[in-house]
Amino acid sequence: MTFQSKRDRSFINLIIIAVIIIAIATLWPVVFELYFTESPDLVAIWIMVILFVVMTGFILWISFDIEYTFKEDYLLVRGGLFRSKIPYEDITKANPTSQILVGYRILSSKDALEIHYKKAFMGSVIISPENQKEFLKVLKEKVPQIHIVK
Repeated sequence: MTFQSKRDRSFINLIIIAVIIIAIATLWPVVFELYFTESPDLVAIWIMVILFVVMTGFILWISFDIEYTFKEDYLLVRGGLFRSKIPYEDITKANPTSQILVGYRILSSKDALEIHYKKAFMGSVIISPENQKEFLKVLKEKVPQIHIVK
């Protein structure tokens, strides 16, 4: 069973701001080169445009391609190219959290869950499944020994 990540307005606004900053940093030199120099350097222009496309594409990919999949033996947490396979026997606790700026997180909402497990990089992973109740229900079925804090 797969759950998509919940997305809230503040997260989307943050991504928009990041893309605007990248656009200013990479495309302003292109505008300057095209309109304020006598012989524009086409190689530099192409490099900056490609840099903008690659950086923006990467940010959008890791921000909006987030899902949490219950496999047979583990929970797969995936955001873009970042992946974590969490074996069910390692999961110890799940609790709601609003501390989304600290720790290992693959999420897109402030309405988040912290999944604690034994071999975690920072002790836990913070995620934001769209339907938390259903996610916790499936998690409890897969991990009967889990301690769920409400």
